[in-house]
Amino acid sequence: MVLRLALFLILVVALIAVSVFGVSILNQSRHAQTAAAPQTEQVLVAANLVSAGSLLQPGDISSGPVPVDAVPDGASLDTPANRSALIGAMVRSSISPGAPILDSAVIHPGDHGFLAAVLAPGMRATTVGVDAISGAAGLIWPGDHVDVLLTQTLDDPTVPIGQRIAAELVLTDVRVIATGQQLVQGAVNNGSNTAPPPSATTVTLEVTPEEAERCAVAARLGSLSLVVHSSETGPVSTQTPAETAAGNQPVWADEVSPALHNVHGPDVVSTVHVYSGDSDGQDFKF
Repeated sequence: MVLRLALFLILVVALIAVSVFGVSILNQSRHAQTAAAPQTEQVLVAANLVSAGSLLQPGDISSGPVPVDAVPDGASLDTPANRSALIGAMVRSSISPGAPILDSAVIHPGDHGFLAAVLAPGMRATTVGVDAISGAAGLIWPGDHVDVLLTQTLDDPTVPIGQRIAAELVLTDVRVIATGQQLVQGAVNNGSNTAPPPSATTVTLEVTPEEAERCAVAARLGSLSLVVHSSETGPVSTQTPAETAAGNQPVWADEVSPALHNVHGPDVVSTVHVYSGDSDGQDFKF
């Protein structure tokens, strides 16, 4: 009986020892796996192939994990501020999909030499003022192609009311090379949800000298609006944006609203003075 009890106690002690040893081995294995897993940082990378000379748009920027001890010099961590800073930057050399976007690979708007680097030979940069509505509600980004639309009101009271408001294309298919900060980010969040967004901002376009002159005149005539082009490229035109726009006819108010056909402006009275013989003559009005 005593022998059986002794064997039972020995068996229990052995089981306890094996259990403790197994738990110890399992903990060591877990610690080893944790130590072996490298620490990573999320850095900004190219979401697709970005060609040299392109202006970075939000869809071009993504993020990927990189070991902490292998983050390249000039790489940017994935933060809202760093993403915003890259939007509109020009790519100096092509960046492969998934490759980090390094500071040395881009030039930012406002950096010395940015306009000289981004403008094609012979082209100019002109800036037009737009509000959040005429600027497509903050949906225009550097690199987009847009039409410039002029809407003006004619003050001549002798003109029929249906011909007093007109819209016409000033330029078509011109490239946006920079935008105001508010327009890029849409509504500005300055910490107060009740604060209204700024009423106006600017968009800088790549144009020829003649097109810059057309924009300057159009800005004095009325309000300018921007119309965004499709990202799909169509047939290549041999005409300049100014020549293409000049071929478009203006759209008058009564073409948009048939009701204006029935609205007449003030009657215009014409007077004819008729002389008869030696008399002083007589006025006839019609």
